[in-house]
Amino acid sequence: MKIMDFLNPEAVSANLQATNKKEVISELVDLLIKAGEVKEKDKNVLVKVLLEREALGSTGIGQGIGIPHGKFSGVKRLIGACGISPKGVDFESLDGEAVYTFFLLVAPEDSAGPHLKALARVSRLLKDKYFRDTLKTAKDEKVLIKIIKQEDRKKT
Repeated sequence: MKIMDFLNPEAVSANLQATNKKEVISELVDLLIKAGEVKEKDKNVLVKVLLEREALGSTGIGQGIGIPHGKFSGVKRLIGACGISPKGVDFESLDGEAVYTFFLLVAPEDSAGPHLKALARVSRLLKDKYFRDTLKTAKDEKVLIKIIKQEDRKKT
């Protein structure tokens, strides 16, 4: 599985404005709505699902990375959004550090396989410090997508 298999190029931001966890999740969901992956009327429910998942334990996995995720009946397949926060956000990360790079994953309620494969894929790629640093410095969405596509091609 490649990141671009579930990441909609229209659901990417190189300049998230959010200053806290709830705002980040809301802004990432807005990207999915803008990309046509989620209906506007489902926003509040999806944000609630994602925040409930966060309440179980932060998806801020450390090293400046957050992978909020959840299952939602309003989607038919695994979808994703990506955002970079130039200033960093307190995401209650496991290492206590600010989070700069976010990958949001939303899977259908009855799916397990693709959801877990996507989490593993994103986690594995983001272990690479060079990849993390390169994403963080992307000046716009085009560059961000290009970096992700290049990394997807390198590591299968």
